[in-house]
Amino acid sequence: MKDPDLQQFLNYLQFERRYSANTINAYRRDLERFVQHAQRPWTEVKGHDISSHIARLHGSGLKPRSIQRALSSLRSLFRFLKREGRVAEDPTTGNRAPKTRGRLPGTLDTDQASRLFQFEATTTLEKRDRAMAELLYGSGLRLSELAGANLEDLDLDAGYITVRGKGGKVRQVPLGSHCVASIRVWLTVRKGSTAGETVGQAGPDPLFTGRPGRRISPRTVQMRLKKLGLQQLGSDQLHPHMLRHSFASHLLESSSDLRAVQELLGHSDISTTQIYTHLDFQHLARVYDAAHPRAQRLKRAKED
Repeated sequence: MKDPDLQQFLNYLQFERRYSANTINAYRRDLERFVQHAQRPWTEVKGHDISSHIARLHGSGLKPRSIQRALSSLRSLFRFLKREGRVAEDPTTGNRAPKTRGRLPGTLDTDQASRLFQFEATTTLEKRDRAMAELLYGSGLRLSELAGANLEDLDLDAGYITVRGKGGKVRQVPLGSHCVASIRVWLTVRKGSTAGETVGQAGPDPLFTGRPGRRISPRTVQMRLKKLGLQQLGSDQLHPHMLRHSFASHLLESSSDLRAVQELLGHSDISTTQIYTHLDFQHLARVYDAAHPRAQRLKRAKED
């Protein structure tokens, strides 16, 4: 039997919040798992049902990050149901998931990043793969943003690409000269490069295509990066998120402009950027000392 409250919540995520299909499916799995455990309607769920569910997930060996996501799904659902007048109280209040230790994705150092692009692209696939790697590292795109990019999103003369990020948010990201050059090379060999003529593709023309001219899949991007990493760096551990994180880290190291990095990454909350770029307190203190008026006054007072 379908759960009308759950379905209405998922519709809300899809049509009002504009969440991706993958995110909605994750919410669905988390909430359906709770339903199987609780065996009661949402209106009868109590706080001890939530805590019991969390304990059960923890006891099953589920990682703390996954348990946090499951609790977050329940919180979002009950906030929605309370706002809609379906429930009187939010039973998730006071419940907490196990804490996770901060885990950062690996990064390339600048020498590794340089070696990654030290090859001459001669085949069609190599030209495409180089352009993808340049865009991931040079502009910090997410994997989904790269795979979803279209030809009309590009303005190579102005040097930027329009990106549709999480929640349907749109931002413009600058393209470096190496990235522009690589994309131009790729477009000369890309199949279906005339608007509306991409093989098997209705609607916008994808920037990156596979065979036979269809939009490239995220899995293909991951596999091709592994191959490129093995070829250039001797490791098959290269992945899109590593290039995005390297972009943010290298940019921050050279500019110390946290707000700019936040905008380029498409983060809605600067705290996400702080975690993502592994800022430590000393770095934040240096940024504060260099930029904040109060810090400058204190510094002058000490000098006097």
